[in-house]
Amino acid sequence: MDETSDEPPTSAVILDSGCFSQVIFNNVEKCYAPGGDVTCHYTLTHNIVPRGKDWVGIFRVGWKTTREYYTFMWAPQPSDVHGNTAVQQQIQFKAYYLPKDDEYYQFCYIDQDGMIRGASVPFQFRAETEDDILVVTTQGEVEEIEQQNKNLLKENEELQANCASLQKQNTDLQEDLKKTQELQNVLEFLRSSTEKMELELNSLKKENKHLKELNECREAELHQFKEQIQNVTSEKEHLETRLKTTLDHVDQLQSQLLSYEKEIEDLVHSDHDKTKQCESLKEENNQLCMTITQKEEQKKELKHCLEHLKGTEANLTLQLQNEQQQNKDLMKELEEQRCLFQTLKAKKKESDEENQKLRKENDSLLRRLSQPRDVSSSSVVSQAQALAPAPEDFVFGNPYHDAGANWKARATGIDSIRKCPICNDIFPDDIEARDYEAHVQSHLLECPVCNEAFEKSNQQVFDDHMLCHSLERF
Repeated sequence: MDETSDEPPTSAVILDSGCFSQVIFNNVEKCYAPGGDVTCHYTLTHNIVPRGKDWVGIFRVGWKTTREYYTFMWAPQPSDVHGNTAVQQQIQFKAYYLPKDDEYYQFCYIDQDGMIRGASVPFQFRAETEDDILVVTTQGEVEEIEQQNKNLLKENEELQANCASLQKQNTDLQEDLKKTQELQNVLEFLRSSTEKMELELNSLKKENKHLKELNECREAELHQFKEQIQNVTSEKEHLETRLKTTLDHVDQLQSQLLSYEKEIEDLVHSDHDKTKQCESLKEENNQLCMTITQKEEQKKELKHCLEHLKGTEANLTLQLQNEQQQNKDLMKELEEQRCLFQTLKAKKKESDEENQKLRKENDSLLRRLSQPRDVSSSSVVSQAQALAPAPEDFVFGNPYHDAGANWKARATGIDSIRKCPICNDIFPDDIEARDYEAHVQSHLLECPVCNEAFEKSNQQVFDDHMLCHSLERF
């Protein structure tokens, strides 16, 4: 029946009606239509201080404790609260949470301590019928009602006074309760301290008992030590008597010792020689031990080297297998490169032969250019074009094909033969042949290996030609 998940603060104590006048419910209808929302209007008097957990509940008439609510809503906090003024508040109950029967119910205001501070007149949840009777009261009845209201107001004032005294008693009791709680805390602290002291006392008693046992053990040990001292003194006296007898015996032995010393001197001389022999044998033995230890160390080092060599041998075998596989791959690539080189070499040989032909033709052209002007330009150009091979016959193209085309295009409008076939510069008739040839050679690139000439504008052809020479070296 609750509209929220939190339970409101309630009390199981059966309450009296002494504090019900602190909250007054206004405009409470006799009947509320079922299936609709209900708005509850109430007034907070100056005798109550609203708090965050106050709530308004709907109770069935005949309830005994605040736990018997049907539904509830949290009371909103007023925005402006003054000590001596009443505050009008309202709260709306949704139809879903309202009762569905026609029993009598009433609104009750409960504070966060679970105490009821106000209750409304009973009402029902039912539709109004035509049977409702309109009651008409006379003037006398009105006066009686007013008199009853005055009496009720007096009773209300008396109840408020009683409430104030009860509140004062409540505050006094709360202060006493706080004092008793403080005393209980002190008492609990004293109890805990006494328990600690009792534990410490028990531990001290155990230690005292242990020390007494140790003292008894020490006394028993002391008694044993005394008995041992008596035994030692008796033994000492016995040993003193024996010492005297031994001293006499020593004197006799000294006399015998002198005779033995003489015999020992003779033996010492003979023993001296034997010691020398023993020392020499010891030195030889030490040298043999040293050589044996050195050989053992060498043996260990050889074992370590052998293990290391085995590991390196395994690594080298793996590397050798990898290198053999790489060599196989490289040999395949080398064979492919050799085949490619052979094809390039054959093409280069063909291009060299063609270039030799072109050089010869170029030399013949240069000679003819150096001859008198009676030779027409058109005949020279036609001969050069007839002798020059097609550009597709070369691996890298014919560098002189474009030049021949230029000669043909430019020879139609110029009568003089003294014209550069590359830059189209025109020279006078009296220029020497070697100057003209030097000018033409300045536009050419000459291979330092085979002395083959290429036009400078065909730099890529010259670079490819030099690459062929570099491949021939490999």
